[in-house]
Amino acid sequence: MTTSRENGSTGGGTAAGPRTLAEELRGRPDDALADLLRARPDLLSPVPGDLTQLATRAATRASVVRALDRLDRFALQVAEALAVAPDPCPYGTLAALMNGDRPDDPRVAAELPRAVATLRETALVWGGEDRLRLVRTARELLAPSAGHPSPTGLGPAVAEVTAGMSPGRLQEIIAAAGLPATHDPVTAVAALTSLFEDRERMAALLADAPAESLAVLGKLQWGPPYGTVTATPAPHLRWLLDRGLLLTVTPGNVVLPREAALHLRAGRAHRTTEPVAPDLAPVTEHSPQVVDATAAGAAFTALTTVEELLADWETAGPLVLRAGGLSVRDLKRAATRLDTTETAAAFWAELAYAAGLLASDGDVDERYAPTPAYDDWLPLPAEQRWRRLATAWLAMTRTPGLTGEKDAKGRTLAALGPDLDRSPAPEVRHRVLTLLAGLPAGASVAEETLLARLRWERPPRPAAPDAPEDTRSRLARWALAEAELLGVTNRGALSAFGRALLDAPDRATGLLAPLLPEPLDHVLLQADLTAVAPGPLRRPLAQALAVLADIESKGGATVYRFTPDSVRRALDAGRTAADLHAFLTAHSRTPVPQPLAYLVDDVARRHGRLRVGAASSYLRCDDEAVLGEILADRRSAPLRLRRLAGTVLAAQAAPDALLEGLRAMGYAPAAESAEGDVVVSRADVHRTPPRTAPAPVPDGPPVPDATLLGAAVRAVRAGDLAATAERKPVAAPAPADGGLPRTTSADTLATVQAAVLTGAAVWIGYVNAEGAASQRVIAPIRVEGGFVTAYDHTADEVRTYPLHRITGVAELADDVV
Repeated sequence: MTTSRENGSTGGGTAAGPRTLAEELRGRPDDALADLLRARPDLLSPVPGDLTQLATRAATRASVVRALDRLDRFALQVAEALAVAPDPCPYGTLAALMNGDRPDDPRVAAELPRAVATLRETALVWGGEDRLRLVRTARELLAPSAGHPSPTGLGPAVAEVTAGMSPGRLQEIIAAAGLPATHDPVTAVAALTSLFEDRERMAALLADAPAESLAVLGKLQWGPPYGTVTATPAPHLRWLLDRGLLLTVTPGNVVLPREAALHLRAGRAHRTTEPVAPDLAPVTEHSPQVVDATAAGAAFTALTTVEELLADWETAGPLVLRAGGLSVRDLKRAATRLDTTETAAAFWAELAYAAGLLASDGDVDERYAPTPAYDDWLPLPAEQRWRRLATAWLAMTRTPGLTGEKDAKGRTLAALGPDLDRSPAPEVRHRVLTLLAGLPAGASVAEETLLARLRWERPPRPAAPDAPEDTRSRLARWALAEAELLGVTNRGALSAFGRALLDAPDRATGLLAPLLPEPLDHVLLQADLTAVAPGPLRRPLAQALAVLADIESKGGATVYRFTPDSVRRALDAGRTAADLHAFLTAHSRTPVPQPLAYLVDDVARRHGRLRVGAASSYLRCDDEAVLGEILADRRSAPLRLRRLAGTVLAAQAAPDALLEGLRAMGYAPAAESAEGDVVVSRADVHRTPPRTAPAPVPDGPPVPDATLLGAAVRAVRAGDLAATAERKPVAAPAPADGGLPRTTSADTLATVQAAVLTGAAVWIGYVNAEGAASQRVIAPIRVEGGFVTAYDHTADEVRTYPLHRITGVAELADDVV
């Protein structure tokens, strides 16, 4: 990047420098134009027709606001200083506003050329070094006004405040300030301005000021510069009003004029200038090996958490709210299931959704369920499954941290709902990780230190005192917390595979793979009817054990508890007692405890003795005594049972209600089919139709690639050539409105044919089939059949034009093309 001193003298226009932004852009080389379009990609939608159109678009309010939002703090401070400086502003005046009367800060002196060059590159500043001009729209946004104070805290200039003041009042002010009377208001304002800008005379004036008056000036000098006075102000306020140090804006409202405030500030536009980014210090060192190992453990936990959530939702997914998203009750249930907080549960659900593993099924009673992509994801190696989640997290614009907050209309934002996208989120995540990647391996910094750096790089817009933290800071806090959950970071330090994730995801999987724990194929059975898994289990074992036992606690080791209900659940799924004994023996490193064997045998012995079928329903048992016991039990009254035969009871309850009622009474009934076989009950696995992962919401137009930039620059240059090329005079007079050239058909044909012979370029007016008129510079190649084939400099390609659509033609001056 060139400094302002290097490029201040470049540009078209007169020898004194460019007169407009378009003239300066015309004088820039192609690579500088490409830099502008890269920095402000919104200028390419659509590609400008010429440099005048590019300059006009670069000065529109929406585009300027976006460009200002992307400046770092010091470049923005320089723009703010230019907004309160004379227009145009010499470079020396700008440097004085940044330094004030104090000795030059070497950091400001070193960084000011860089900041000016940044503003020039983004077309916010133009003009030579002695005539720097801020784009008018940027000046309007940053300059002070009664309704929009300047970010510098400065008020309007004397000339602006006194524009509607009576000549008599002006004469009273300059007389009280010790200035000679003038003959007109213009010279009076100039005299007062000159006084406030003169350091020695201003110091002499304030030397006689009452202490209370100086105290008032001290409160206003750094802003806001506005205050209120009564109809009969106190003497110390009257002293300031009489001398113009406070000027009346509206009845009862006064302002400290800019020139006076600058004197009180010793010439500085800002109380504190920040020419360099805050250091990421102090740094806390951790062992890189410990960080990587612990982060890998968190990465594996992330995989099991997502898998557990989707395994739960594949059989009984939560309903989708009518307005979209997950209900508070279902979110709490998911958090309980995952043994985590509701915020973390919202993050895991949003992550699965962003990775394309979860979606709504689109049915009438719409529910969330895993997608077919989940089945493709499950068999992948753990490191590849993690990369799928981590890359989706980096790119997603979904912000789970907003869950539970209110939107602008007071509605609660729901997880998986429609209003959680925030377009800056991916850029903030990348920047946070990039800053951490700049630290030594295993090093971390305090969260506030990192946020201070981010605020310098992209200063937040001023907000109301009671407003929450700026959006980028909140996104950064959430990014840090989510990176810890995913294992991208640990202890605030970036893991080795997290570092590789930024630019080489394939290498990240290679770094993560050896750090992941090897899944186990065994558990440790204990006499208290529990099983301890000392590490992650292989998926078939974990799935089978989840049916046979209930998870009691999670962590480094998972504890499972066997209960009569859990054993019955396994028997309902089609397993037999022999199957369960064989399973426990095969997968336990310890002998099967006798209490567990007894539990399995006892539940299996009773399982299926009672048979429930559909009549409304019936109950069958070979043991008549058991049926008699059930009839005598008061708890069976709601089932409305009656004996049909010695081994059969009829019930008016539905079969599933009868099953639940008997189980609540302590029995272990089994469902029976119409053929008399035991019905094996397994939960139906539900999948959505094929779904693609949601597309992130873009934060403005994408940054164009080199090919698009090159084509855009050539098109703009060609269009500018067509609009500005010098033409030879034509016989027919130019249209009064300055529109398209007009020549007769014969003259048009003759001029184009002559250009074919000489190889010269000509300027034509052309109206297409839709009636759109344009000006073009073409180099005719051949003319035949009522068409001219030519190289179009505007479109940078060979095109064919019907002669009858050419309104006129003019030869270009020599050496134009």
